[in-house]
Amino acid sequence: MRYPHAVDLSQLRTFRAVAEAQSFTRAAARLNLTQSAVSHQMKALEAELGEPLFVRGRRGAKLSEAGRSVLDRAGHILDEADALRESFTGRAVRPTGRVRAAAATQAFVHLFVPHFEAFMRTHPGIEVSFRTTSSTDQTVADLRSGASDVGFASLDVQAPALRILPLFDDELSLVVGHAHRLAGRDEASVDELRGERLILFERGASIRRSTDRFFAEVELVPDLALESNDTYFIKLMVERGLGVSLLPAWAVREEVSWGRLARLRIKGHRLRRKVAVLSGGRFLPSATRVFLDFIRERRASLQEAARGEWR
Repeated sequence: MRYPHAVDLSQLRTFRAVAEAQSFTRAAARLNLTQSAVSHQMKALEAELGEPLFVRGRRGAKLSEAGRSVLDRAGHILDEADALRESFTGRAVRPTGRVRAAAATQAFVHLFVPHFEAFMRTHPGIEVSFRTTSSTDQTVADLRSGASDVGFASLDVQAPALRILPLFDDELSLVVGHAHRLAGRDEASVDELRGERLILFERGASIRRSTDRFFAEVELVPDLALESNDTYFIKLMVERGLGVSLLPAWAVREEVSWGRLARLRIKGHRLRRKVAVLSGGRFLPSATRVFLDFIRERRASLQEAARGEWR
């Protein structure tokens, strides 16, 4: 790859938009450009770098191997350019920009949606997009590569280069179907849990890390019924009696209130977790800073929503 001599910021912004949209047409609409203008910029950028950045097809444009490498570097260059501009102009009264949020949890749906909606109403100049990742590890990887601006995950996250802002605590509890033998009780013992088939999240998920630590602590080898990262599927299988699970209160609040599922504490144990918002350690554009400030101000509300009430 030749060292770029004539790459400009507009080309990099257009390249990032195409990479995210996986489409020249959608990127053009987002940037308020014609499709031919977008195509021309990308051809010029590819010619300058000496590598094809996209694999073009009928269903859109996907990044090539070289394109994936350029995307990481382009993100850093654009962040530095934003930092330079803001150092002279200061933060705008009504900031504009975008924030890409990522998480490997259904907390997006159960906890954060009302706050995201409020943010978008009060900050119409900031575009917010959401991405569900396959695991907490992938959330961290996206932040490190610049594919996401903020991420939500439970701690302990081993990422010293990232900024970590704790938001709230939650607690995992035993969840059983309404017809289960334990459904009418407030707690169950570890010995009673040993005889149950477990429906767990896949390895790499933050909830699975918490449950695995608990199993190691009590020396329990789980009898796995199945593994899935789909919270709704796990709850349905528990409701159908295929097994029991360990889930946070916010994930089963509706099903418990409807009588479809029951929550129990595990006697002598509290499976508590701390949920945080993560962001890159490098310069944060004003849109990302405003978003983080907004979420920080709502920690008490998030804690209240995450707290489950016991019978």
